[in-house]
Amino acid sequence: MNKKIIKTDKACLPVGPYNQAVSIENLVYTAGQIPLDKQGNMVPGGIKEQTEQVIANLKTVLEATGSSLEKAVKATVFLKDLNDFTGMNEVYAKYFSAATAPARTTIQVARIPKDSLVEIEIVAYI
Repeated sequence: MNKKIIKTDKACLPVGPYNQAVSIENLVYTAGQIPLDKQGNMVPGGIKEQTEQVIANLKTVLEATGSSLEKAVKATVFLKDLNDFTGMNEVYAKYFSAATAPARTTIQVARIPKDSLVEIEIVAYI
């Protein structure tokens, strides 16, 4: 089994001692992505704007592995406030159609790094 560390400067670099993604054989596991732009700045706005940036980060990291959002098999969404579920879901639905969307878990957490409103991690195949 080959473990490959994935790093791309096309997305925000990690804010701690972890990697953007790790692939093993034909699967890739992304780190949780928060709404930071490529320079590491928090995007302005609410849940919809933050979700757009998170998904853009995920797309970039997945593409660096040879995968894509379309190849996602599992997503975990962390929300600071479950009242933001509808707004997050509206943006999420633009990128994942009901017919092919990955399995998903959405949970409310006490706090997300950098006081983000949303964080999402994905498992996908390559």
